[in-house]
Amino acid sequence: MIYKLHINGAARSADVEGDTPLLWVLRDTLGLTGTKYGCGAGACGACTVHIDGQVVRSCVMPVSAVGQGKVRTIESLSPDRSHALQKAWIAEQVPQCGYCQSGMLMAAAALLKSHPKPSDAQIDAAMTNLCRCGTYPRVRRAIRRAAGMKLEDAA
Repeated sequence: MIYKLHINGAARSADVEGDTPLLWVLRDTLGLTGTKYGCGAGACGACTVHIDGQVVRSCVMPVSAVGQGKVRTIESLSPDRSHALQKAWIAEQVPQCGYCQSGMLMAAAALLKSHPKPSDAQIDAAMTNLCRCGTYPRVRRAIRRAAGMKLEDAA
């Protein structure tokens, strides 16, 4: 079946089965490889995208469930690393192996949209993505930096 999707501000079509996970439509059918496969069970968050501004684990979201939702992937943040979160991620040296980073960035972007100056508790509640390198303190600092906060502002 052909699904008409709204991806990163553009209309796209995908001829796939309805139960195909959105992750595979993005990566294999549409060539948007920034979104990563991690666990395949929606637990790790490497595949995090936004649908209508909400954080979604794309590995467990069938393409048929997307409907008219507007999908944003990591590619939509910025083509040249100029997004405040990308700059903060680099400044705070968040990436180690880097595999979880696209999902982390997308979760952080949703957080800052809903809470422009998040508290530590809000950061902890929103950032449920797993990082095997354990860069969580750096993630918190990067989110604060992107929000224009000082370390002591979020406590």
